[in-house]
Amino acid sequence: MSARKALRPVDGDQQPGSPEPERSRSAGRGREGPDSVTSIRLTADRILVHVPDDRERRSKGGLLIPATAATPVKRCIWSDVVLVGPETRGVRAGDLVLFIPQSGLEVEVDGESYLLLRERDVQAVASERTDAHAGQYL
Repeated sequence: MSARKALRPVDGDQQPGSPEPERSRSAGRGREGPDSVTSIRLTADRILVHVPDDRERRSKGGLLIPATAATPVKRCIWSDVVLVGPETRGVRAGDLVLFIPQSGLEVEVDGESYLLLRERDVQAVASERTDAHAGQYL
């Protein structure tokens, strides 16, 4: 005499003919982000910069180079700093920083695109203030 165990559905499984299980509106997708940059607090040595305009650019000779013809060369670019984390040493909001865009993570806040960098990804800082201890740390 063999005893058969009744199989119960596992979460996510559905019995034929049974109604769809109700799911919350946010199931399967991340929580909505903040509404503005001013409501964000960065952690550690993080820096939030504006995404530079990636449209066409002009060569030194005046030729128009479309964005689709851009070479995959790691080219440093300048961008404005929007926010800084509490542990940044040489960068402040409003500074202009030089960095490689491939080193950052793209973030969208309130329909605008930004790049999230670490302070060690910054190659140079241009600002009006003078720091006696400018430079990177190890």
